[in-house]
Amino acid sequence: MIGYVTLGVSDMEKAKQFYSDLLADLGAKVLLDMERIAFIGKNMGSPMLAVCKPYNGEPNHPGNGNMVAIQPGSKEAVDAHYHKAIELGATCDGEPGQRIPNQFYGAYVKDPDGNKLAFFHFG
Repeated sequence: MIGYVTLGVSDMEKAKQFYSDLLADLGAKVLLDMERIAFIGKNMGSPMLAVCKPYNGEPNHPGNGNMVAIQPGSKEAVDAHYHKAIELGATCDGEPGQRIPNQFYGAYVKDPDGNKLAFFHFG
């Protein structure tokens, strides 16, 4: 299915640090760093998150309606990742909570570049 998702960023070092710290407890780290783009994940055979400076040299900008959803494994892990993201410089875009009774628990943040992330748990 999905090999990787790419997010445009304005500061590569800041973005690599943000996502490496945020996703470390899920086993993710920078796997491949090619200066303009870096791939973060568990291994090259699993889905990854890439951060990059746009190829065309224009400023990055987050899309309206675009979002990357991360499934950390439990409601408690959703809460932990939400709070960790905020500590790392993200802004709240929806505090943790039950969205669909007994089905979907989620929390939403925007990274330092404004890219929207969701942390979620089904069940």
